[in-house]
Amino acid sequence: MTIKQLSIFIENKSGTLIKVLDKLSKAGIQIIASTVADTKDFGIYRVLCDKPLQAYLLLKEEGINIQLTDVIALSIDDTPGMAAQAVNKISLSGVNILYLYSFLWKGRGVLVFRTDDNDKAIEVITLNKMTALSEIDFNV
Repeated sequence: MTIKQLSIFIENKSGTLIKVLDKLSKAGIQIIASTVADTKDFGIYRVLCDKPLQAYLLLKEEGINIQLTDVIALSIDDTPGMAAQAVNKISLSGVNILYLYSFLWKGRGVLVFRTDDNDKAIEVITLNKMTALSEIDFNV
């Protein structure tokens, strides 16, 4: 089970991030989690939100360079070592995790990651009785 993540390409200059945040705020879109990976000239602002398709269309209409990306959101216990155990099980199956970020949601840890083989990753998650979250889980 995958969820949609916004991948927003923004210039590394003052005011570009606030433009995105203002548009989402005015549309009533709730950001659940986000992270920025940057280089000298640009950044990729990755966002999980409660209305990813609406956010995508809104920002696309504004001329913002954006993509919808399928990622996996894995719910884990909020205790030391649980992230390592989950990542280890997925990695041992031969699935490459391309990037990962985490946050707390309703008292549990959430690992959000993109892989080179989502189908195989989901199979590993299912076989190991781990819990993948859906977009419905993040409706606020």
